[in-house]
Amino acid sequence: MADKPFKTTWKIGEVELPVKIYQEWRRSARASLRQGGLIIRIPSFLTGAQKEAQMMNFRNWAQQQLHKNQHIAGQFQKRTYKDGDQLKVGSRTYTIRIEETNLASHHAAQEGDTILLRLTTKDSPDHAEKAIRHLLSRTIANDFLPAITEQVMELNRKHVQKPIKKVSLKYNHSNWGSCSTKGNINLSTRLLFAPDDVIEYVIKHELAHLIEANHSDRFWKVVEDMMPDYKEKEKWLKVNGWKCDF
Repeated sequence: MADKPFKTTWKIGEVELPVKIYQEWRRSARASLRQGGLIIRIPSFLTGAQKEAQMMNFRNWAQQQLHKNQHIAGQFQKRTYKDGDQLKVGSRTYTIRIEETNLASHHAAQEGDTILLRLTTKDSPDHAEKAIRHLLSRTIANDFLPAITEQVMELNRKHVQKPIKKVSLKYNHSNWGSCSTKGNINLSTRLLFAPDDVIEYVIKHELAHLIEANHSDRFWKVVEDMMPDYKEKEKWLKVNGWKCDF
């Protein structure tokens, strides 16, 4: 049985790559680069010098993989914001204004096409960067929610005709959308960066769960009836989904 992994982050160019290192009873070392980061598995009997050499080899390998696969590298690149930056989300463009304050926490407010971020100086830079993404997501979600809700309701009336309790936009990274048994449709704010037809696909995907609460063949038949070319939209998300983020 493998021990708990040692977790770290490797700075490779502009990428901050999450790394998990497992020491196991195995004959050889291996590494894999996936959505969650770099997974390294090394034999537990290696000496300190051997482990160090192996880590250097895997670091060079990871650098080559990130250089060849920009869609993988993009998953680990975080956008940074400064005062006056513009952020395009769908057909809307926002101007970001940033103010430093002595408040206890961060705040955001929207005035027309301007989003004012009031950032406390009492927070660390790393936490502040994370807070900015969540503030932008929440503010823009409020701006888009009426239109998205109407789209969900219209597609429901056209295709499914099932009760919908609530439509929500949340900053979710684990999925593009979800549908609860109570009829709550939740969509990720990251989806707002996708083309209109991809957004429509995800909405239809979640609406299909109001008929089939699983991913059975019957479920996919419901999706296909609503959108025959749905596999193209899934492919777009798989290839370009890393670009959809704040």
